[in-house]
Amino acid sequence: MAWGRKKSGGRKEPLFGLPAALSDLRLSPEDRIPGGDDRPKKNDKPKSAKRKSEDFDDDEPPPERERKPRLSRSGSRRRSKPRGSLSIGRLFYWGAVLGLWGAIAAVGLIVWVGAHLPAIQSLEIPKRPPTIQITGADGSVLAIRGEMAGSNVALKDLPPYLPKAFIAIEDRRFYSHFGIDPWGILRAAVTNILHRGVSQGGSTLTQQLAKNLFLTQERTFQRKLQEVELALWLERKHSKAEILELYLNRVYFGSGAYGVEAAAQRYFGKSAKNVTIAEAAMLAGLVKSPSRLAPNRNPEGAEQRAQMVLAAMAEAKFISEAQAQASIGHPAYNVKPVGAGTVNYVADWIGEVLDDLVGQIDQSVVVETSIDPKLQAVAEAAVIDELAAKSVKFNVTQGALVAMSPDGAVRAMVGGRNYTESQYNRAVTAKRQPGSAFKPFVYLTAIEAGLTPETVRQDAPLDVKGWKPENYSHEYFGPVTLTQALAMSLNTVAVRLGLEVGPKNVVRTAHRLGISSKLDANASIALGTSEVSLVELVGAYAPFANGGLGVSPHVVTKIRTTDGKILYMRPADQLGEVIDPHYVAMMNTMMQETLLSGTAHKAELPGWMAAGKTGTSQDFRDAWFIGYTANLVTGVWLGNDDSSPTKKATGGGLPVEIWTRFMKAAHQGVAPVPLPASTQPGGVLTTIAQAISPPTNAAVTPLPASSYPVPSRPMPTPARTSSAAVRPEADAGLDGWLMQRLFGGR
Repeated sequence: MAWGRKKSGGRKEPLFGLPAALSDLRLSPEDRIPGGDDRPKKNDKPKSAKRKSEDFDDDEPPPERERKPRLSRSGSRRRSKPRGSLSIGRLFYWGAVLGLWGAIAAVGLIVWVGAHLPAIQSLEIPKRPPTIQITGADGSVLAIRGEMAGSNVALKDLPPYLPKAFIAIEDRRFYSHFGIDPWGILRAAVTNILHRGVSQGGSTLTQQLAKNLFLTQERTFQRKLQEVELALWLERKHSKAEILELYLNRVYFGSGAYGVEAAAQRYFGKSAKNVTIAEAAMLAGLVKSPSRLAPNRNPEGAEQRAQMVLAAMAEAKFISEAQAQASIGHPAYNVKPVGAGTVNYVADWIGEVLDDLVGQIDQSVVVETSIDPKLQAVAEAAVIDELAAKSVKFNVTQGALVAMSPDGAVRAMVGGRNYTESQYNRAVTAKRQPGSAFKPFVYLTAIEAGLTPETVRQDAPLDVKGWKPENYSHEYFGPVTLTQALAMSLNTVAVRLGLEVGPKNVVRTAHRLGISSKLDANASIALGTSEVSLVELVGAYAPFANGGLGVSPHVVTKIRTTDGKILYMRPADQLGEVIDPHYVAMMNTMMQETLLSGTAHKAELPGWMAAGKTGTSQDFRDAWFIGYTANLVTGVWLGNDDSSPTKKATGGGLPVEIWTRFMKAAHQGVAPVPLPASTQPGGVLTTIAQAISPPTNAAVTPLPASSYPVPSRPMPTPARTSSAAVRPEADAGLDGWLMQRLFGGR
């Protein structure tokens, strides 16, 4: 043996160099990377421990294990690929593709939005807010909005807590974002999702400024994208201080005030340089909803919003907790009255529609209206004087009046008895139950279905799935004509007609004539249980006065700049005919009887043909009268803001008295004009018809529209013997007893 060892096999050649160095290299199981089933199990020993040293010579490497290639099911070899590398590669590839296309789409969208941007002119802070001068139909000045003492104020001249109030409540990250705030947008989106509605916005002060300077108020995706691009442009062109100063001098604060200086003068009678912390918080709170939160209209809402601003300022460390609590507990502001004349209700209404007509006002303008200053003064005196004399007796605290020409042009409007005490417009904003003032739409639907004023229907007990409407006196008059039923405001006949023609058809008729409020198509709709505003109800009566043409109530006729440039000219109404003239004549004969012998018999307008309908709602909460001539359509509403019951104030009482006082003055010196397709009461045809055709339950053939007279006949006696009056008195109300307690009527 060459080395003193036994020969274990064949001859072994010596190795030199790198092979010799690697010959002793051995891999143990510990050196291998465990994977899958290669992990050692508990209490298992390494395989190398089980090997016996005598299995092979120390100098002889162990024989390599023969690896058999894996075969696929088809018998061919399958190339092994590392798992995960393929999925990661594909994910990266498709992510890159989608990212590229997304970038291309984003660039294309930005280019498209930019191409549709308005012309960006040089930005200059206006020297003073624009003046909005409101004139009457005779050219006289009715009111002025927007003309404020002083000029625009520089940011450095304001108390530091004033701009900080806006930052705290509108854009907390103003100094850290670049025009848009992704975190703010995300936060607003999450909040809106949680509240299942739009409860928070994500617009920055820069975005709001961009919208006020260049864009309209429409809510579209395109405008929002334009707003974002303009905000980025503003941030690049101007410093944060310049943007904040522009914002404070251009934002709208309600009541025609643009900018903090104008708002401070309007609401507090002082310069913005001198406002207190509480006043600054109120101004900052107005930006969210200036028309709704203006302190001269809604002091409670403005104060609550101001407290939210103070809390936000304290949270942002702009003021101390002690300062916030002191301002909340003892508000230092005192809202300055804006004027007491009721024409201010008209001016406020114009301010609300101005933006829709000409957009953002950035220059002084003159707004020409259809208001007649003389009629406005008469309307104001009629409402205020009558309420002053009888409000305590009837427990009525508020009233409203709207008078318009048959083409829809508002000639006078009173939104309340005292503008200084309350700027809430009860003629436009308030919605109340009209009661029986809604019945003409029921009767018109019946007339259009083939009935006539002489058609007879039963005034008798009625049960509609457990609901039993009754007349006020609990009396039933048996067979009555539709004219008599409407004049006496008989509830059972109105409900029968409503069910006969279908509540949905009644709703369609009301909407066709101009009612824009939501109406519930049920049996009680015949008794006026759905709420409407006074101005829309008066507008819906206008077709009866003009021969059947639809109108849109309006007050603005022209808007021009001070140098004469026309910005807006009201176009003619395009609604066309909404009632056939034949049916207009029938309705006028029926509603004339209401003033001659029905619930509005106290109305007096000598020499003029007039028609209309009274209305009283549930528990005497609302009292209405809508009456018209061929010259003017006027509606009166009386009630309480909190909907508390009055002391039996009915439509045939105080509203008729106010209407009569106003209409007498309005028609003084005006030549009488008959109502469309109507004749004077008591005609020969009516006398003959009464003599030969006693009331029956069958409908009669209608007379020609051109000669249909007004049936001026005695009211029927009750079907049941009673010591009560032949017909219920107008002052007592003719609504059903159940209607007064459940739905309202008359």
